[in-house]
Amino acid sequence: MKKTPDPIDRHVGSRVRMQRILMKMSQEKLGDALGLTFQQVQKYEKGLNRIGASRLQQISKTLNVPPSFFFEGAPSLTPSENAGFAEESSSQYVVDFLSTAEGLHLNRAFARIRDPKVRKRVLDLVTTLADGEETADAGA
Repeated sequence: MKKTPDPIDRHVGSRVRMQRILMKMSQEKLGDALGLTFQQVQKYEKGLNRIGASRLQQISKTLNVPPSFFFEGAPSLTPSENAGFAEESSSQYVVDFLSTAEGLHLNRAFARIRDPKVRKRVLDLVTTLADGEETADAGA
């Protein structure tokens, strides 16, 4: 039976990946800074291996963020906090998107567009393309 990663470990790992990519650092370079292989960094980023407290401290120093950064927007574990479940899942979607190379590149490029009219046109284009894919998928 295959063990699924804990949601908190996946979240922390995705935040490590997001910050590493934002800093334009490779998994190999992060691994070298931590005395690890890039494969170990991959396992951390996927949440397959849990990151211990001392290692998280090392990662936070290497990536220039406080340790608390890795827990921002983390899924809650207590039932009473699940009232905001829909909000959490939409924020997780954003974190997941920004954890991809495409998401970061798109975000960076979009942020460089100064003209609000051009930004609106880009948004309209992306919306039209996405709607076209949904229509094509429904017809298939």
